[in-house]
Formats: sequence, structure tokens, C-alpha cells
Amino acid sequence: MNKLILNPEYGLYEKNGQPFCDSLQVAETFVKRHADVLRDIENLECSNEFRERNFALSSYKSEQNKKLPKCLLAKDGFTFLVMGYRGKKAARFKEAYINRFNQMESFIKSLLATKEDFPAFTDAVLIAHEEPKHYHFSNEINMIYRIVLGMDAKTFRGLRGIEKGASIRPYLSENEIKLVEQLQRADIGLLVSMPSFEQRKFALTNYFNRLILRLSA
Repeated sequence: MNKLILNPEYGLYEKNGQPFCDSLQVAETFVKRHADVLRDIENLECSNEFRERNFALSSYKSEQNKKLPKCLLAKDGFTFLVMGYRGKKAARFKEAYINRFNQMESFIKSLLATKEDFPAFTDAVLIAHEEPKHYHFSNEINMIYRIVLGMDAKTFRGLRGIEKGASIRPYLSENEIKLVEQLQRADIGLLVSMPSFEQRKFALTNYFNRLILRLSA
């Protein structure tokens, strides 16, 4: 998973199974000039190994469409950087961001579980969206769960007492798994050829009804 995926709920990014914020967010949150934040990162007295693990050079486009540098920060890198930011307000921001990182880590575990169960389907969602976001995955899989199970994954977990974020696949019947997989295989093609979510839902519902008729014949 190479693309940066924004989770708007937490305001953080995911890349290769790790949550990140960026230096622009740090500058805005702690009311600092972005150039000063980049300088602070550059001047950190940490090992090269720590720096490679926790900081990644990236870029963004300014309002004038000019490409400018920014830095991605993993949780440990963010914590190391803002340790030096003082004051009650800064302390509140630190705590809030660390909570966001923890929540984002939980989201990523759920995302990776979905990818492990249905890799081709997850890759198709990534390809279909130029800037994939977390809800693109949950919307697509929950559409299929609602068609097959009559409910989304969250409702299913609640009824079965399954841990939040855990894959529900081990709790499905063999027939349910087969139907989910058939709809996911069909959706892989639809994600490319049919950009409209409602059109995909209509097509997959019709396909599911034909499958049920075939099974009951």
C-alpha cells in the first residue's frame, strides 16, 4: 500500500501500515511558521536510524501551484519533535495528537485485516480513487455486507460480541463467505468501469439476486 491515505476523522495519514501527520499540520496546530518546524526537525539531535524510521521528506503544492517541501512524521517522530514545545496550550495539543495517533493505529489494523482477507478487492479500491480515503474501503465492503448479510460490519460485530475493528470473515458461514467473495470479485471490475457508488450497488444487488435464484433452483 504505497499511497498516502487520509483519514479525515483523525486528520492523519496512513502509508505502508503506519500513521503519519505532516509538518504543515504541526505548524498550524502549534501556531508556528512552517519553515521553523522544518528547521526544528532538521536540528533534532536524534540518531540517523531514528530519523529514517520516523521522518520522511515529502512535498505539497502551494496556492500558487508551486511544489514546496514538507515532512511526514510518524508517532515517535512527532512526539520527539513536540517535546520541546512548551506551555499549557501546547500540552493539550500534544495529548490530542497522541490520542489521534492511537486511534489511527486501530483504524490501520482494521484496514490491513481487510487487505489480508481480500487483497485484490482492496487494491481495486486504491486504484479507483486518485486520493483514497478510509471511508472508500469501509463504504465498499459494507455495501457488500449489507447486500449479503442485511447489515454492515459494525452491526454484525455488535450482535456477535466481536471486538471493534476485527475481521468478521471468520464468523460468516461458508455460503456467506462464498457470496461475499463473488460480489467482491464482481466489484473489482465495477470499481474501474462504474465510478458511481449507487450504480455499483444497483448492479451488485441484481447480481446477488441472480446468485440466490441460481442457488435455490
